[in-house]
Amino acid sequence: MEHDRLNELGELGQRLRVDAVRAADAAGSGHPTSSMSAADLVAVLAAGHLRWDPDRPAAPGNDELVFSKGHASPLLYALYAAAGLVTDEELLTFRKEGSRLEGHPTPRLPWVKVATGSLGQGLPVGVGMALAARRLDRSPARVWVLCGDSEMAEGSIWEAVEHAAHEGLDNLTAIIDVNRLGQRGPTRHGGDTGAYARRLGAFGWHTIEVDGHDVAAVDAAYREAAATTGRPTAVVARTRKGRGVAAVEDQEGAHGKPLPDAEQAVAELGGRRDVRVRIARPDFDPPERRDEPRQAELPRYEVGDEVATRNAYGEALAALGAARPDVVALDGEVSDSTRAEFFAKEHPDRFFETYIAEQQLVAAAVGMQARGWTPYVSTFAAFLTRAYDFVRMAAVSRAGINLVGSHAGVAIGEDGPSQMGLEDLAAFRAVHGSTVLCPCDANQAARLVAAMADAEGVRYLRTARGKTPVIYGPDEEFVIGGSRVLRSSADDQVTIVAAGTTVHEALAAADRLAAAGTPARVIDLYSVKPVDAATLREAADRTGRFVTVEDHWPEGGLGDAVMDAFADGRPAPRVTRLAVRHMPGSATPEQELRLAGIDADAIVAAAHDLAATA
Repeated sequence: MEHDRLNELGELGQRLRVDAVRAADAAGSGHPTSSMSAADLVAVLAAGHLRWDPDRPAAPGNDELVFSKGHASPLLYALYAAAGLVTDEELLTFRKEGSRLEGHPTPRLPWVKVATGSLGQGLPVGVGMALAARRLDRSPARVWVLCGDSEMAEGSIWEAVEHAAHEGLDNLTAIIDVNRLGQRGPTRHGGDTGAYARRLGAFGWHTIEVDGHDVAAVDAAYREAAATTGRPTAVVARTRKGRGVAAVEDQEGAHGKPLPDAEQAVAELGGRRDVRVRIARPDFDPPERRDEPRQAELPRYEVGDEVATRNAYGEALAALGAARPDVVALDGEVSDSTRAEFFAKEHPDRFFETYIAEQQLVAAAVGMQARGWTPYVSTFAAFLTRAYDFVRMAAVSRAGINLVGSHAGVAIGEDGPSQMGLEDLAAFRAVHGSTVLCPCDANQAARLVAAMADAEGVRYLRTARGKTPVIYGPDEEFVIGGSRVLRSSADDQVTIVAAGTTVHEALAAADRLAAAGTPARVIDLYSVKPVDAATLREAADRTGRFVTVEDHWPEGGLGDAVMDAFADGRPAPRVTRLAVRHMPGSATPEQELRLAGIDADAIVAAAHDLAATA
């Protein structure tokens, strides 16, 4: 009986190899050899250890299978074919226009929770999934992550390794396919599984070294991983790239190419097989729906008070957490500065500290949202740049995450340029389908924090370190894609467009301009993406002259967002763009704004110059 079971596992592995070869051959591209090395690892996992209901991919009892080595997508799709989830005809549409079977896995397939392909991301995301399963879902679900040996050189992998050990995630298993060869030749450690095991063990992981083509040994390793408590497990498997086909097995130069003779390769692998895999359903099956959210009792601030928007973020997030049990918060060891500590104190069971590891910070959020949670991620705006590839891939994953960058712009003052987020608006505007918000006062910030929860895609909110005057009443509403006209008259000669800290400078400038006989319209463009094009176009029709002012580099931020409203060929206003154009140093916030040329004095001068033009 056991012999028959092991023989069937071997046959399943061969089917997966054959179908990976066939898919890549039909596409004329792909990574069949990287799929062939891991075929036995995946076959044993799917047939004997994975607990997953493909009819209910969002069920909290489901295990998670993440292909961190996303280029091995032919193997994943071959598994889906063996499980009866895709037909053989669809399998052969791999990499073709309109196919769900893309070159690297994406959630176009309902069973793919997160996109992979940028190496070093699957394991950090898997850590987020494992945290959600254990601490939020209270589920026995396990997370299995297939990693390649090449990606073990990525720093993000080791952020994940340390965090998983720190959290004691014994529901997480990394399966490391040590096939020795990367894209251009041998990997750093070649086939030395001990090198990986020693490093992982030093971080506190339980490690198991196996022959990745010995299905009995792999089966035993997975059982050992599931039985290990108190720490995550890594199954470090020695394999051979292109396993089973002599022309490519363990050969350099075969990476990322279909096999030279697919028909011969299939024959050498023993031909096509009809062996099927039935993936076991999970036993854990609580209701998928959590408590219905209710209206949050957001903080209220009085007009004229001075409150930092970072404070409003923390207080609003805590209130949102009380109203919505799906909201979770993650922070990168700066919660006292970002004010995420307000949430942590009120909802400690839904607060996650990832320490100074911003790639793991964002990746964990992506993993949590994949299991149905609504994460808010906070750190300094400048430090989110470390995780930008994770943000980019979050968009590919169709992930819904909320990112909050504090301490933005030169207005933070004496800390100097290393702490100043001056690229953030441009960076997040460039993300597909993103939302970018830049509130100027506490009431506006609080309401935008709440609005973000129901938006789609990657949402970014910029907050300020220093206190700013409250200019909006506590009952005002702010919609994503909106703006506010704060000063206007029939005689306006120029429009000042600002967001965040510069709104207050713009208002001061407008008062001085009006007193000098040059009335100016002021637009608070708090939604930098999507932008309120209608309001901008109306202002352009009325005044014909714009001054845009932003606490950001001139490239890609507020000024570019404004000009995009006129990119359809309609007449554009004459524009003076005020932005941070020289590397700042340490100074007081007021001095920083003056030195950058984005304070009220600079706005007045620019507006006068524009108004004087024909």
